[in-house]
Amino acid sequence: MIEVYTDGASCGNPGPSGAGVYIKHGQKHYKYSYFLGDFSNHEAEFHAVIKALMICKDTFPSDILSFRSDSRIVVDTIEKNHTKNTLFIPLLHQICELASDFPHFFIKWIPEKQNKQADKLARIAIQHQTNRQNS
Repeated sequence: MIEVYTDGASCGNPGPSGAGVYIKHGQKHYKYSYFLGDFSNHEAEFHAVIKALMICKDTFPSDILSFRSDSRIVVDTIEKNHTKNTLFIPLLHQICELASDFPHFFIKWIPEKQNKQADKLARIAIQHQTNRQNS
């Protein structure tokens, strides 16, 4: 089973956003940071799950995935497979499509303090982009 921690961060709402993905596979750990563009924090959280699913599709295509997120809105939306928010509907559809490629996909909510690695990676993505623009 693959443990996948995701987090999205936004500097402003909306504003420059990043996604962090931290994956535990046995004794190995994988870290990914992605600059996303301008999104709300909630949108960045959904995009972080999408990025993580894309990584897993390429790297762990037949594994069981156990996702963890500190975003209640993301976890609740995915678990219920429903949202009324028009911004989240296409993101939810993309997540469901990507997740359907795996034998099992689980997601659970965790407190922020248990998601520090993914949070740090999301913030690094924003910082790197900001530094590039200021150079």
